[in-house]
Amino acid sequence: MAASVREKQAVALKRMLNFNAPPLKNTTAEPVWKVLIYDRFGQDIISPLLSVKELRDMGITLHLLLHSDRDPIPDVPAVYFVMPTEENIDRICQDLRNQLYESYYLNFISAISRSKLEDIASAALAANAVSQVTKVFDQYLNFITLEDDMFILCHQNKELISYHAINRADIQDTDMEAIMDTIVDSLFCFFVTLGAVPIIRCPRGNAAEMVAVKLDKKLRENLRDARNSLFTGDNMAAGQFSFQRPLFVLADRNVDMATPLHHTWTYQALIHDVLDFHLNRVMMEEGAGAEPSPAGARPKKKSRKSYDLTAADKFWQKHKGSPFPEVAESVQEELDTYRAQEDEVKRLKSIMGLEGEDEGAISMLSDNTAKLTSAVSSLPELLEKKRLIDLHTNVATAVLDHIKSRKLDVYFEYEEKLMSKSTLDKSLLDIISDPDAGTPEDKMRLFLIYYITAQQAPSESDLEQYKKALLDAGCDLSPLNYIKQWKAFTKMAATPANYGNSGVKPMGLFSRVMNTGSQFVMEGVKNLVLKQHNLPVTRILDNLMEMKSHPETDDYRYFDPKMLRGSESSIPRNKNPFQEAIVFVVGGGNYIEYQNLVDYTKSKQGKKVVYGCSELFNAAQFIKQLSQLGQK
Repeated sequence: MAASVREKQAVALKRMLNFNAPPLKNTTAEPVWKVLIYDRFGQDIISPLLSVKELRDMGITLHLLLHSDRDPIPDVPAVYFVMPTEENIDRICQDLRNQLYESYYLNFISAISRSKLEDIASAALAANAVSQVTKVFDQYLNFITLEDDMFILCHQNKELISYHAINRADIQDTDMEAIMDTIVDSLFCFFVTLGAVPIIRCPRGNAAEMVAVKLDKKLRENLRDARNSLFTGDNMAAGQFSFQRPLFVLADRNVDMATPLHHTWTYQALIHDVLDFHLNRVMMEEGAGAEPSPAGARPKKKSRKSYDLTAADKFWQKHKGSPFPEVAESVQEELDTYRAQEDEVKRLKSIMGLEGEDEGAISMLSDNTAKLTSAVSSLPELLEKKRLIDLHTNVATAVLDHIKSRKLDVYFEYEEKLMSKSTLDKSLLDIISDPDAGTPEDKMRLFLIYYITAQQAPSESDLEQYKKALLDAGCDLSPLNYIKQWKAFTKMAATPANYGNSGVKPMGLFSRVMNTGSQFVMEGVKNLVLKQHNLPVTRILDNLMEMKSHPETDDYRYFDPKMLRGSESSIPRNKNPFQEAIVFVVGGGNYIEYQNLVDYTKSKQGKKVVYGCSELFNAAQFIKQLSQLGQK
């Protein structure tokens, strides 16, 4: 995995936008102007990887949704990037009939079936547009990369492969097959893009095993077809330097139900938990509740603002996995350094005669003197710095508001103690019945974690007391109904998942933040050390990657798609520890687990781990699914 999967997917997209030819190294040449037509799936895949500016540099003048009303643009080529679904194919045929574009480059996110190809061919014939359909490609890009080391399968229609969909009591076999096929199709695309055939390990008797069996079969069939295999020849040139194959560990969400409900402490995970954050973009209400509007006046319409948190943002890259107090402190430091440079900005603007100008106009200027030259080069850099500081100040302030108003620090500490079986300093009932601590959902999350991690289930009378307190606090009890069934079914009560001991010092984490006047001054936080503890998914990966013998993973199945013959028991197994691994959670994942794996990898010299999940949910979305499953 010399290049990250994110780079590989971006390269594949750029190649596609360049009519499936490698982009030219000579950048002085004008790109061919073209339009990009995508469906929602295509939009989700492209948006975290390529900015509008990068698309413009590739010659994309317009990007439009396939199912929007589009006017004909007869003299430009169109690059399509869509899923091979019935309605998409119908719409493409309609475009051909309406002669919207000069030529059509059809790129399917997943492989298109023979019969659908024939539909397009007959539509092209009927529309007399055969010569205009220049190329048809299967791109095998049906997954979304969010980080160098993180991917999800889908964002649109994610309810089709959600935890709820897989664990419904009334699910039919045919539905289950369809869900598994959807997941396997995306994972197959992931490995084609990565250019590697993995060794697959999975537990027995759950959805993860079904995915493993199907993926093994699909990889094997592709390797057996020597002429058309996607894993040979020039596709693989990039991956050939890595002699060691990656390990692919499939885990099932049911192995650890507490972590997705846990209140969290790191920046990225907190943003995902309390703000509207998906596909690396955070949406926020601007100036929420700053000043009350005068009586009788219409309430001001809040504008929504979106911020992209990208790999280019150095502050984000450095701090997304840091504990929140450190982030707040760093924002403050950045702000102070910028303030010191603010006079410099004013000076540069005055040299350029731009006191009142907006920043957009400044970047358009050309230079004519040495003095101007230095101003022109250093001003945009300072302004960009200012933009990022403002972004993180706004985001961090919004997160801090949630922490203060919902007492999230109390929840975080208490849950950490529950999960690490430490002694508790106050009773669970006190927190549940405290009207100022958190929302009904926060209380439900806390109680479910208590219920999941308890060595023995609470007695009936205690449970009734808890239920009453939860109902009084306005909680919906259906998630609890489901967790009760789940716990009975998995018989996990005997061996609850072990969360390690995290050793949080039980000082009021936020008490000092809250009492200081400054919005972001955090003293005393530096001595708060979170001890590294591995969550269940990380622990499973560690056992398998390091070839450790452990009762938890000794029974895991072993697949090697490159062995075209032989039963599972006779396959020669890899004896050496793996250097590269991908861990994938069927049924949904979260940033807490991702961050735990990132921290684990940091402690291992030269190892690479990628985290994937069928969908990315925060606790609110997970509770909603549990509640649907638990409705009587």
